Amino acid sequence: MDQSGSTEGKSASELIDGRIAELGDWRGEMLGRLRGLIREADPEAVETWKWRGVPVWEHAGIICTGETYKAVVKLTFAKGASLPDPSGLFNSSLDGNTRRAIDFEKGADVDAAALKALVRAAVALNTAKAKK
Repeated sequence: MDQSGSTEGKSASELIDGRIAELGDWRGEMLGRLRGLIREADPEAVETWKWRGVPVWEHAGIICTGETYKAVVKLTFAKGASLPDPSGLFNSSLDGNTRRAIDFEKGADVDAAALKALVRAAVALNTAKAKK
């Protein structure tokens, strides 16, 4: 967003950069770190900006969203209930039939390898469904 609060003419990546900077605290740092891991796991992921200000990563469908709240940064995987989670990363939205989320609190350790595996599994699921 520019100083007037306008998002007009900005790319989704610029808007996400702006959100990270605007937060200016551990949440911005965490969102930036998670974004980097998503990009490492899938360099072809496309960043989008939806629902009036939610960073979204897509590849043949939504991989995950990155919401920021007062106490957590939440990565919500659109088809998380269908993904293998051998490391037990999912710790939120566990009762639904579709989505699963990971809440990262201040100071949380991020299991980079497990998160990247989850992103790759989400991409594989999306691309398998797209081919049908």
